[in-house]
Amino acid sequence: MTMSDSQVAADWELAKLVHELDTQNSALQRERVGKLGLTIGQASALRELTEPMTLKNLAVRMGCEPSNALVVIDQLESQQLLERRPHPTDRRAKQLMLTPDGVERREQLLKSLRGEEPLLSVLTRQEQDALQDLLQRALARR
Repeated sequence: MTMSDSQVAADWELAKLVHELDTQNSALQRERVGKLGLTIGQASALRELTEPMTLKNLAVRMGCEPSNALVVIDQLESQQLLERRPHPTDRRAKQLMLTPDGVERREQLLKSLRGEEPLLSVLTRQEQDALQDLLQRALARR
């Protein structure tokens, strides 16, 4: 079954809109985390470090390979925002923990990411929830 030209055009337009939203969101996030002296990767790690965890667990939460997360962790450690401690049950592993400065920077980050003017502020909370549901459903098909 072939799609009509109007279906193809509608699909293309929707893809362009999703791409534009992603582009605007990425630019806004880079601007906000840049003001805190962080990269997107560092911000992602700080946002995900809600509790002590291993590098492997953090990489899963960040959606990247452990080797990529390691570079970010090294940077955060050099800024004294996190530290590696022995894992309490696995002698081979280290636990990543935020330092007091890391906890403070994380709080600043979360406040900044909420921002004064959220990207989707033109939508009601109900519309934002519906959009999130629709996007999750669309992504689950892949």
